[in-house]
Amino acid sequence: MNYLSVENLTKSFGERVLFADLTFGIDQGQKVAIIAKNGSGKTTLLRCLMDFEQYDSGRIVFRNDIRVAFMEQTELMNPEQTILEAVFDHDLPELKLIKEYNIAMDSNDEKALEHLYQEITEMNAWDIEVKVQQILSVLKLQDTSQLVGSLSGGQKKRVALAKVLLSEADFLFLDEPTNHLDLDMIEWLESYLATSKSTILMVTHDRYFLEVVCDTIFELADQTIYRYKGNFSYYLEKKAEREDQLQSTIEKAKNTFKKELEWIRRQPKARGTKQKARVDAFQDIKKTALQNTDEDELELPVKMERLGSKIVEFHKVGKSFGDKKILEDFTYNVQRLERLGIVGNNGTGKTTFLKMLLGEEPTDKGKIVIGETVVFGYYSQDLIKVPDDFKVIDVVKEVAEYIPLEKGRQLSAAQLLERFLFPRDMHYNFVHKLSGGEKRRLKLLRVLMSNPNFLILDEPTNDLDIFAMSVLEDYLRNFQGCLIVVSHDRYFMDKW
Repeated sequence: MNYLSVENLTKSFGERVLFADLTFGIDQGQKVAIIAKNGSGKTTLLRCLMDFEQYDSGRIVFRNDIRVAFMEQTELMNPEQTILEAVFDHDLPELKLIKEYNIAMDSNDEKALEHLYQEITEMNAWDIEVKVQQILSVLKLQDTSQLVGSLSGGQKKRVALAKVLLSEADFLFLDEPTNHLDLDMIEWLESYLATSKSTILMVTHDRYFLEVVCDTIFELADQTIYRYKGNFSYYLEKKAEREDQLQSTIEKAKNTFKKELEWIRRQPKARGTKQKARVDAFQDIKKTALQNTDEDELELPVKMERLGSKIVEFHKVGKSFGDKKILEDFTYNVQRLERLGIVGNNGTGKTTFLKMLLGEEPTDKGKIVIGETVVFGYYSQDLIKVPDDFKVIDVVKEVAEYIPLEKGRQLSAAQLLERFLFPRDMHYNFVHKLSGGEKRRLKLLRVLMSNPNFLILDEPTNDLDIFAMSVLEDYLRNFQGCLIVVSHDRYFMDKW
């Protein structure tokens, strides 16, 4: 049964075409993920499908009798609502009753509880009550009296997720549902969605999530959609086959192009009909032969200072906030070329630990000794902050016009950006117009430009597309310094 039909959908911003003539359908029960490079239009496509964003042309048709829910990357919620009010902000009758029942429980209103108990029983809605309590518990939203306006960004994301999951929708649209979730939350959500009867269209960069939950992958590239009927590993296999076939076609076209070019050059200017047809065919061959299938590579052989024998030493370090202990008598010596991963639930002090290492947060007891040759490069979770009139190339030039590399070489600002997956036509784009992932990639570039020999990365994969993550992994694999990574991305962490 078809739930969504899209025909000839086109969307552009000025002269930039995000996608053109997209045509696809999604059937009941399908679990589809959209994969694309940052800035390709994944979120824009979701917003067009939900009619939150205007599109240039095309047709979008949903089945009439289905309920649809959408979780955006940045959810706009009423800051004056409590968590309970926000997650129950639906028109579903059963949820309204459960909401009233929870309010009566909080106020110990026995008369209202008796009346609501009977109504919920008659509507057979107790299963929803169990579901509500399970979801709020897993997402650590037990204190439902908190105002949304007082919550952190990660907590708001979890409230938005709870709201969508409790909507009882037939069709779920999810934009980066695993961002800001702890590992146990991600694994629970993975299992929940994999067994859900809801039809799902999601954007996510979590590669294990794609493997377990999805049965169909849509790759948004070259302004169109490539469909892969399988999970993430199937997608990788078939994408490689498609690119091999394309490369073979290009090689054949290049050989033909050389022969035809020689023929064209031998011909007189006046040509007959047959010759004109051959010239027209030559143009098509030329277009194929000149296609570029080079894989993106994040290669940056920056010149770094060699690490000495002493790098970082922790001596009985302690840190707490009130009754909450972050560290107690922590002793550890970081070794040369060490790769250290830090995992833990949100709020356990991972970022605080990094800030103590950097000297931005004091220790309560003990000491941290930093070697004289250590040059830190710190990538934090905050988005890059630059003036509104800054362009992409200005971000690099603010640090240096030329970057020293190994063996006496150097790179210009423009060359550096190209190596970091910013093509020439993006160099003069305003930074504030970049996607979240592009801004994070630009910030990461600034960190690496400082030629660090000790990298500290706090959630580096948030908002990065799977292509950028792959090349970042390649860079880190060849990095000759020390590395500390905080991440909830299981696939990324398993690489080290």
